[in-house]
Amino acid sequence: MSIDDSQFEGMDWIRAELEEEFDEDFELELSEPALSIELRKLYKRRHPETLDRATYFRALLTLQAELIKLQDWVEHSGEKVAVIFEGRDSAGKGGVIKRITQRLNPRVCRVVALTKPSDRERTQWYFQRYVPHLPSGGEIVLFDRSWYNRSGVERVMGFATPDQVEQFFQDVPEFERMLVRSGIRLIKYWFSITDEEQQLRFLIRIHDPLKQWKLSPMDLQSRVRWEDYTKAKEETFARTNIPEAPWFVVEGNDKKRARLNCIHHLLEQLPYEEVPHEPVSLPDRIFNPDYERSVLPDEVMVPKRY
Repeated sequence: MSIDDSQFEGMDWIRAELEEEFDEDFELELSEPALSIELRKLYKRRHPETLDRATYFRALLTLQAELIKLQDWVEHSGEKVAVIFEGRDSAGKGGVIKRITQRLNPRVCRVVALTKPSDRERTQWYFQRYVPHLPSGGEIVLFDRSWYNRSGVERVMGFATPDQVEQFFQDVPEFERMLVRSGIRLIKYWFSITDEEQQLRFLIRIHDPLKQWKLSPMDLQSRVRWEDYTKAKEETFARTNIPEAPWFVVEGNDKKRARLNCIHHLLEQLPYEEVPHEPVSLPDRIFNPDYERSVLPDEVMVPKRY
């Protein structure tokens, strides 16, 4: 996949989008009153200058335009694409997923983020709860965490026995080979951040009332068990990095660059091409001179408070 930036020269929609959009830097500015002065200083001191807002959004919009072409190709060709997003808590998986899906049709590109298994699901074949969510022809499915929960959080937190974890490692390579043989294009990303960066992001969430919902007891335990998660990651890579479905690591300390790098790499993994479309024209409205629109009662109207 090659993106020629010159093809977007003079396109007013990019300028309009740049004027309308805002990023997490602006969100951070809004929430900064909730953060301590010392935490603000620490965060800014630990982060070198990243991409400026205009450069970031221009690159993002260019990539999102390519994602629309990818979506059209997947729908037109009947391709099946599954993308797995794994990694440390607060490493930026959700931010990338949001930017990928932001301008796509949710009927073509959908996100799967399963909750903890039910009592019934705990008695099933481990992969069974994931199979119904796999893509059919003409679909892209983004797994916000996946069957790798078994070799990660379930293993570290003791929700799976050593025998269950070992069985997972024996099964998952063949399971993924089966998916690939069935025609699914399987792409696996691991988002990596440093110990210090995760601590800073957790502190920001703790002190920001708009982000506290992102913290769960499991997230907090990931700080306590950092080394255990590191060991789990290392074995996961060693035993599941197969040629048919290799792992790709995204460095996530710089959120903006992580998003752009991941989306650009995803586009490079798929042989998509632009699908020709019939020109779209707005049809004339049918006008009936005898029709009078009824007036709605005031009680059904939402009050105008803004």
